[in-house]
Amino acid sequence: MNILLLGSGGREHALALKMSQSPLCGKLFIAPGNAGTAQCGTNVNMGVSEFDKIRSFCLEQEITMVVPGSEEALVNGIFDYFAQDEALKHIPVMGPSKLGAQLEGSKAFAKLFMERQGIPTAAYREFSEENYEEGIAYIKQHSLPIVLKADGLAAGKGVVITSNHDEALDEFSQMIKSAKFGDASRKVVIEQFLSGIELSVFVLTDGHTYKILPEAKDYKRIGEGDKGLNTGGMGAVSPVPFADAAFLKLVEDKVIRPTVDGLSKEGIIYPGFIFFGLINVAGEPFVIEYNCRMGDPETEVVMPRLQNDLLELFTAVNEGNLSAQTIYTDQRAAATVMLVSKGYPEAYEKNKSITGIPQPTQDQIVFHAGTRQDGTTVLTNGGRVLAVTSLATSLSLALAHSVQTANQIEFEGKNFRKDIGYEFI
Repeated sequence: MNILLLGSGGREHALALKMSQSPLCGKLFIAPGNAGTAQCGTNVNMGVSEFDKIRSFCLEQEITMVVPGSEEALVNGIFDYFAQDEALKHIPVMGPSKLGAQLEGSKAFAKLFMERQGIPTAAYREFSEENYEEGIAYIKQHSLPIVLKADGLAAGKGVVITSNHDEALDEFSQMIKSAKFGDASRKVVIEQFLSGIELSVFVLTDGHTYKILPEAKDYKRIGEGDKGLNTGGMGAVSPVPFADAAFLKLVEDKVIRPTVDGLSKEGIIYPGFIFFGLINVAGEPFVIEYNCRMGDPETEVVMPRLQNDLLELFTAVNEGNLSAQTIYTDQRAAATVMLVSKGYPEAYEKNKSITGIPQPTQDQIVFHAGTRQDGTTVLTNGGRVLAVTSLATSLSLALAHSVQTANQIEFEGKNFRKDIGYEFI
């Protein structure tokens, strides 16, 4: 198989490594990729939504499968672009149709879908310019805290939780009147605040059946003890200690099965990953959000624990025999620590040289996120730079190993959290 993987982050390095280990893998191309993915295949200077360039490349290189890593290409309709093109339609895209990707692309779409399928989620209302004054009145009488979400994609930054009505009104105004998140906040979803502990659950589906992958928990805040600004994710752990068999059975019965059945009933074409952002509220799972792809940095703990051949699973999705597959999971714990640039998640500098990245072992791999290669030098090229993942017999040991390596890696302005998984250690 000749594979084209779209993306450039730590998630894509983890997927690239996993696919490159498969005997089914012929040529592997990553667009645009990073310094880490270049060790697994060939990087291609091409944007994930440059569909016409992708088309030409796939035909020239005889690509047999396209794997979109991030949501952008999926929400922009890459699945439909391939399905509707005579020259491309034989190439499977491992991700949902444009309509299916709306589970992530529109909070309002996802909420209505959950409502129709009886899937537990927070009570909500949606507002736009048209009913802006209603939104003002709604916020004023809303219990605290108040959750405001930009309806569209906002690079993980479109959610505000506030315990102050005036602050909520100001945020609401900035989102709708001042386009704080551009088109993403033309519509705003205001949600009931749910109190509990979060986790991420992942499935691979063909739109009718599904297989559950190892679960994970990520850490969004920049500071230790979950303080400070929200980020794209500062680390992750897997498994999640409170997600025992009984809780995961509830997740499957109340969330996963109704979601996949709902996609099937509504005729929504969905071959690929579903990410369930969940919260455990007094032992009951509620959906906070859907993503139409794997998470980042969760992929960096899920893929090392997944013992299956990933391309074999993708082939089963494409051929409609996913139900015959069995998922095998490494019983060790995995902990990922993300090394970030100084100033992140706000303004940060790039092009700092990186030293001290160790070679991968059976117990540890350093995934590249925001990096690029300049000759023999690896340079920083993003806010989140490297993800250090370790596997060990306990979570505390895995974290200790990741922190030890994080201390050894050097680049100017390096920052990371030492307390990933703190509530379980």
